[in-house]
Amino acid sequence: MDSPVDPQFGRCRYFVIVDDATGQVETVDNAANREALQGAGTQSARTLLDRGVQVVISGHVGPKAFSALQTGGAQIFQGASGSVREAIAAYKAGKLSAASRPDAGGRWR
Repeated sequence: MDSPVDPQFGRCRYFVIVDDATGQVETVDNAANREALQGAGTQSARTLLDRGVQVVISGHVGPKAFSALQTGGAQIFQGASGSVREAIAAYKAGKLSAASRPDAGGRWR
């Protein structure tokens, strides 16, 4: 929870999934998607959607990942920074706005 938010959604090192109802925290290694030659964003989106994630907080999300997350029904909040804990607190305090479009180009590294 004290690790910094990775600015890249699809190629981040880990996902931190927090169950808002129970407070349970799960860390999911994203190594397979991080090292993918292509499709890292869409595969990362699938990883989260398969786990029932409904809200994604990230530094930046590219167009294909954004589309996959939206299609899967997830809300996307971009521009997060600081620690994971701080980003979640900002979301809960209403300091982050839901994104209506991606804010990073494809193949961003």
